[in-house]
Amino acid sequence: MKRKDAAPPRHAVVVAGGAGERFWPRSRRAHPKPLMRVAGRSTLLDAALAHARRFAGPDRVWLVCTRENAKAMRRASGLSASRILVEPRGRNTAMAVGWAAAHIEKHEPGAVLAVLAADHVVPDAAAFAKALRRAAAAAADGALVTLGVQPTRPETGYGYIQVGSAVGRAHPGVHRVKRFREKPDAKQAQRMLRAGGHLWNAGIFVWRAAVVLDEIERHAPALARALAPLRRSHAKATVERAYARAPSLPIDVAVLERSDRVWTLPVRFHWNDVGSWASLALELGVDAQTTRVVGGDAAILVDADGNLVWPSGRTIALLGVAGLAVIDTGDALLVARLDRSGDVRRVVAALRERARTDLL
Repeated sequence: MKRKDAAPPRHAVVVAGGAGERFWPRSRRAHPKPLMRVAGRSTLLDAALAHARRFAGPDRVWLVCTRENAKAMRRASGLSASRILVEPRGRNTAMAVGWAAAHIEKHEPGAVLAVLAADHVVPDAAAFAKALRRAAAAAADGALVTLGVQPTRPETGYGYIQVGSAVGRAHPGVHRVKRFREKPDAKQAQRMLRAGGHLWNAGIFVWRAAVVLDEIERHAPALARALAPLRRSHAKATVERAYARAPSLPIDVAVLERSDRVWTLPVRFHWNDVGSWASLALELGVDAQTTRVVGGDAAILVDADGNLVWPSGRTIALLGVAGLAVIDTGDALLVARLDRSGDVRRVVAALRERARTDLL
């Protein structure tokens, strides 16, 4: 890969395309998951945008969101309409990333962009910014760089990156990716943790817009055909047609698992994708002896350790129970075992079947 003398301009794309159904009833169409305040005063979206601005500056930050969440996202983000790409339908991350890359490459050719999720928790902003800058230097040489988080436990809810050989002196600490591994079972996760050489796949990417578009064309031709009109026009009708024909693929599956240009930067800072009530409970310090109450103290706990409680004005009392998520929004109450909280989407599906759109 040929090194460029001048550093390319940096952009940041915050992707907020998921429905956040695992966080029902707090995550709704009118108030999606990235707008949740889970720790402190900032929302998840606020934190993601702050990371984006630190990397790219205030004028090169973009947001990709779905049509059903667009109104709430526009209001909450404070970004101008020209910086928000509204997807007419969900097509997973490959289409979202590809459209953003096409838009940015047309806007500023040669740019490097960081792809950040709107709902991850990374408390150490300085360490995160430093890692993104290091990844951007590697991306300027034509690599597709993914950040890999050093695992601290045998997690079965994440995909993994198997680390390959070091890239070399030009980019110390950066490695080629040997392979991507799907979410393992508990025994596989234990083996990978003991063996070392495996990182959590954080879904945080840095690359040149032109390079990822070239790799999409090479490895995902159906996706490239859908994106082709968007490299010339971003008219509403053009976007509608492009999304109607686009396959629904994660960028990992569409490109990264197939490309020979993928590098990884291992990082050790704290990261949590906050993918379920269980992962939020872990983030907030819930353990066998500790219950956490979010957003106030409107809870009475009697012999009730190891729970996550989120009241909504009225008092919630827990007696003799453990390992529960108890989430109240006033119009709906979820009581679920934390180890089953990944199945909350089944509750959402049942609400759809019953046409309870008022609760979605």
